[in-house]
Amino acid sequence: MMKKIIYLLSLVFIISSCTKLDEEVYDKIPGDMYPETPAQVSNLSVDAYTKLKPFADDEGWWFLAQEVSSDEFCAPTRGADWFDGGKWQNVHRHTWSNDEESVNRMWGSMWAGVTTCNQVIDMMSDMAATPAIEAKKKEVESLRALYYYFLIDNYGDVPYITSAKNAPEMPYKAKRETIYNNLVTTLEQSLPYLKAYDNKLMFTKYTAYALLAKLYINSEIYTGVDRYQLAADYCDSLINGPYNLAANVSDPFKTENSNSSEIIFAIPYDENNFTGFRIHMRTLHYQQNLEFDMPVGPWNGLCIVPDFFDTYEDTDLRKEAYNMWGLRYAVSGSVIIDGETHKPLNIDPHLPALEMKAANYTPEEIRMTGARLGKYEIAMGALENLSNDFPLFRITDFYLMKAEAEIRAGNNGDNWINQIRTRAGVSAFAGATLDDLLAERGRELYCEGHRRQDLIRFGKWEQSWWEKSAHGTDMRVFPIPKWATDVNSNLLLPPQ
Repeated sequence: MMKKIIYLLSLVFIISSCTKLDEEVYDKIPGDMYPETPAQVSNLSVDAYTKLKPFADDEGWWFLAQEVSSDEFCAPTRGADWFDGGKWQNVHRHTWSNDEESVNRMWGSMWAGVTTCNQVIDMMSDMAATPAIEAKKKEVESLRALYYYFLIDNYGDVPYITSAKNAPEMPYKAKRETIYNNLVTTLEQSLPYLKAYDNKLMFTKYTAYALLAKLYINSEIYTGVDRYQLAADYCDSLINGPYNLAANVSDPFKTENSNSSEIIFAIPYDENNFTGFRIHMRTLHYQQNLEFDMPVGPWNGLCIVPDFFDTYEDTDLRKEAYNMWGLRYAVSGSVIIDGETHKPLNIDPHLPALEMKAANYTPEEIRMTGARLGKYEIAMGALENLSNDFPLFRITDFYLMKAEAEIRAGNNGDNWINQIRTRAGVSAFAGATLDDLLAERGRELYCEGHRRQDLIRFGKWEQSWWEKSAHGTDMRVFPIPKWATDVNSNLLLPPQ
C-alpha cells in the first residue's frame, strides 16, 4: 500500500540528487552540502518515526501493557496455551517484576525512540543553520517529547538525555516532574515551527496540541499540580482544527483509514512493508481464519474482560462493532466448526476465568469464551500483519478530555460526551459524573492504549476488578528493568 509516507520518504533519499553538468560530480553528497533539497530535509526524521513500529505488539509491548493491565482486556490461559511463564497473568494482575518481558521490552523500545531522535538532532545541529533545518529539528525534538511522554507515563523517574554524542555513560534518573516541565517547554517552543496541516503520520502542530493536552490532563499524576484548564485549552485547539466525528463508529479503524477525519497521529502499519500490528492473530479463535479467508491460522488468545463487556448497552453500536461473539461463519456461509470439540464455534462473551485448566473447565469454555477484539477491521484475506494505521491520538479522546476538564471544574461536560453517545446509538447523559465519563472513555476508546492511564488518573487503578486484587499506589509505574540496572547501578538511586 502506497499510503505509507515513511517508505515514500525512504525512496526520496535514494533517488534525490541535484547536479549540473559543469559541476564536479560526487558519488555521494558531501556532509557540508547535505541536505540539498526540501525532500532530503524531510527525510532526516524518517528513522526517528520508524521507532514507533514495535509499540503495538510484543516487540515493543506498549499497547499490550496498557490494555492487558486494565479492567477491559486480558490474555487468558486456555488449557496449555497462553501461559507463557505467567507473563500475561502477571500484567493483568499487577504482579509483574523488574525482569518481566513487558517491562523489559517497553523500556527498550521507548529508549530506542529517544536515542534515535537525539542522534538525528545531533546531526542537524552540525549542519548549516537554515529555516528548514531549524523547523525539522523542532519536529524531531517534539517527537522525542512523545517518546519521553511514554517513558514518564510508564516508568516515572527516568534519565533525561537530549544528546546522543554528549550522553553520560552511566546516567542518573531525573524527577518525573522535571522531565514533564522540559517536555512542555520543548513542545510550546516548537509550536511556531511546526506545520499546521492534517498529516497523520508526521509530528505537526496538531500533534503537539494533542501531546500537550495529554501532558496537562495528567499533570496532577505526574507533578501533583492540577492543570486541567490548560488541557481543555489545547483540546479546543484540536476541536477547532480539521477533525470531526466520522459517520460510523467503525470508520476510524478500517483497513483504509489513512484519511480518517478522526485520526490526528497514527503508526502507519502495512501488512508487507511496515509490519508489527498483529492484534487479529492474538485475539481470533484458531478457526476464525475461515471467517476472514486468511491464509494463516490465528492464536486464540486475547479477549474482553466479561465485566467490561457488560458495560455496553445492547443498543450501543460499539458493542458489536468492537467485539466478536456468538456463532461464527465462514466466508462460504457455513458455521465454523471448532477443530477440537467438533462443535459449532459459538463464542460466549463471558470468559469464566483468567486461567482455565483442562481439569476444571470444559473444552468449550477453554476454547470458545471471551468476546474477541473486532475493533480494527480484518480485511478479507488478511495476512499475519494488518494494514490498518494505529491511532495514537484520535479526536474523540479530546472531546472526552474536554468534558473531563469541565466536570472537574464543576461545570457540565455533557455536550462533549453526548455527541459520541448519540453516534453510538445510546441515550444522552444529563449531568454526567466523572464515573460516567470514565465508563464512556472505556467504551469509546476500548483497546486504543488509553485505559491504564485513565484508571490511574481517575483513581481506580488500585481497586480490585475481576481477577485483579487491590494494591497500593506503588504499582502506578513499572519498574526499571533489571538488565538496565545491572548495567547502570545509578538507575537504582533517587533522581538527581
